[in-house]
Formats: sequence, C-alpha cells, structure tokens
Amino acid sequence: MLVDTKHIPAYNLEKAVKNPERGVKIRRKILENNLKKRESLINLPYRNYDYSKVLGACCENVIGYIPVPIGVAGPLLVDDKKYYIPMATTEGCLIASTNRGCRAIEKSGVKSRLISDGMTRAPVVRFPSIVKASDAVTWIKDTDNFAALKLSFDSTSRFAKLQKISTHIAGRYLFIRFVAETGDAMGMNMISKGTECCLHALQRHFPEMEILSLSGNVCTDKKPSAINWLQNRGKSVVCECIISSEVVASVLKTTTKALIDLNISKNMVGSAIAGSIGGFNAHAANIVTAIFIATGQDAAQNISSSNCMTIMEPWGQNGEDLYVSCTMPSIEIGTIGGGTILPAQSACLDMLGVRGPHEDIPGANAKQLARIVCASVVAGEISLMAALASGHLVKSHLKYNRSYSGKSALGLGLSCGSVGSCDR
Repeated sequence: MLVDTKHIPAYNLEKAVKNPERGVKIRRKILENNLKKRESLINLPYRNYDYSKVLGACCENVIGYIPVPIGVAGPLLVDDKKYYIPMATTEGCLIASTNRGCRAIEKSGVKSRLISDGMTRAPVVRFPSIVKASDAVTWIKDTDNFAALKLSFDSTSRFAKLQKISTHIAGRYLFIRFVAETGDAMGMNMISKGTECCLHALQRHFPEMEILSLSGNVCTDKKPSAINWLQNRGKSVVCECIISSEVVASVLKTTTKALIDLNISKNMVGSAIAGSIGGFNAHAANIVTAIFIATGQDAAQNISSSNCMTIMEPWGQNGEDLYVSCTMPSIEIGTIGGGTILPAQSACLDMLGVRGPHEDIPGANAKQLARIVCASVVAGEISLMAALASGHLVKSHLKYNRSYSGKSALGLGLSCGSVGSCDR
C-alpha cells in the first residue's frame, strides 16, 4: 500500500484520495491491521460526517467521531431574555438538576454583568543580567513605548486590541503578559500573532534579549493558576439572582438558612482547607464543560473557565429569601473559530442566538455567551447545593446516574425515596 511505503503520508490521506470520508475509512483499515483487537473500531462511527469542516482546523489523523448525548436545560431567564441551554454530557442527573435550578430562578431571573474582557499571552524572555531585564521593564512601562507596542500589536488583526501589558521578573527571566480584546474569537491564535510582533519590536530595542518561548506559563492557559483568578483571563462575568423562601421550600426542598450554612462550610471553608484556587463553588466545572462541548469550545479550557466563587446570603425583610451570586473571572470562550465551525456545535450556538461574529458590535456574541455560561452555573450551583442540604444527592444519582444492562439502579431495588436534586 502507498501509505505503508511512505509514498502517501497517513495524515494526508483525505487530500490524496480527494474524498475525506474515504480517507478516514482507509486510515481506519490501516489502524485495524495494527490493533490486537481488530474489531475495536466497530462501534466507533465515521460515516455521514462533514470532514471537510474538520481538516486543517479541528483534528488530525481522523478515524471517526464520538457521539456525545446532548440535552437542554431551561428556559433560563437572563437579563429578561429566555434561553434554552444546550449541554453535552455523559453524567446522568446533571441536566435534570440544572433544569431544576432554572425553574427555581424562573420568577426573578438572573442579572449579569461583564466586568472585563481580555485574552492573555505571556512569553518568557531572558537577558544577560537583572539590570538589563529591569531596563526592559522600565521601557515597556513608558507610555510612549506602550503606544508603539500597541500600534504593532493592533496591526496584526482587525479585531485584536491590546489593552495592557504587565511584567514579572524572576532573576534574568522576564515574563511579559499581554492582555487584548479579540472580538468574537476566543483569541489564542490572534493574541499569539500580535504578541510575536511585539516581541520582535522589543528585540530591536534590546538586541541582547533572548526569546525563549511565546508562552511562558504566566498566561496561564489550561493550568490552575492564581493569576487568572486574581487578574482575569478571557471574559470576567458576575451573575446574581434572588429566590423567594416559598420557591426555596417548594422547588429546592430545603431552607434558606440550610443553603447559606452549607455554602459557608463547603464552598468557603472546605475549599480554603483544600487550598483551592478558584474553586469556591460546588460544581461550576460540570456546567461549563457541558456547554463548552455543546458549543464547540476548547474543552481543556474548562480549567480556568470554571474558576467561580458562589456566594449565598439571606435576603428580604426577614432574611428568609435567598440571594445567590456567581463570580467567574476567567471564562475563555468564543463564537467563531475552532470547534464552533462544526455543524452540530453551530446549531447549539444558534439555539442561544450567538453563532458567529456579531453583525454590528465585534465581540458582542462571545460576551453574551460568557454571560449565559455564568448564569447557567448559577442554576447548577443552586440545585446541587439544595440536593446536598436536603440529603437528596445519593437518591438522585441512583435514579439518573446509574445503569446496569439498560436498567436504572432504582429498577434494581436500590431506591432511596424521592429524587430531590433532579425534580423538574
């Protein structure tokens, strides 16, 4: 075979045979011949998929696709507008529980605000001495020099707008953190291009500067970090809602006092004891990841995007109502580029009314999607905390998150009673 003899690279099959699906089929055959269990790929589908959208954009050496169940929660009222939230997950009870949270805040709705918007990239460079590194910091902080760097950065894209630069010295190493708006794109490629241009401009003033890496891990991308929690990355959003004591009792099956006590002991004290960075919440990552997969985001960016502080306070004249807020400082999200171009993911963005670039205001769709994500986290937080406060967590998961030969755990005689956290 031409692939075996290296006449056609295996990664280039789709172009070589001028038929993406046929190229995938051939690659599967080659892989099957090298597997101990040739039947391993039987249940991995590959037909009837538009691979032309994938090639050169989303995946290499393609052998098929993974069908992930997708459900909907809602309606969720955000800033007086109703949304139906697409969530792709294999965790039973997650969508049902989020749906209950949506119902709990149906009357009051969620109010959202975007606090800041700025994707980051932080290269690491090295100087001959700390003196030279310090000189570079002084040069960058000069207003005129920043303006020159901004001119270079902004010239690389119609949408990239440099906002600020921060510097961090460690010995002879200098980490330069660029912050920029990137329109409706999540923006990593865009900001990387602008940053590279600035580095070359900086090197003309400091020829002794050695560029070690375009990313020096102070960005910080796809790793837990205090800098994203404290200084933000991507979209910084805060949402709030007020739930009446009647709804707390009838929908959430608990009390305002129980929820507030649990939020303090679990989300605040427990997270502090664990040394958590940005984890002062019950399960923000569950909702963020499910929406990210559904809408074609980079799923690995759930790490920083799930940074969240959930606050619960007594509200109203007698303090019997419940005030809830979620603060999320680093939602890395976009509505163009990456997986957002795929048909199914585009459909989910369409559901939310934020597909592609905004027609009039660059960046408005991505900002709105970030607000929707944060509001959805509020719904998810409320319901799970209520399940824990009322002792219904195990009951709900026995019903919705366990299966054996197609039968639920309840069907196997494992029922514990009412399913509080998944009441819909």
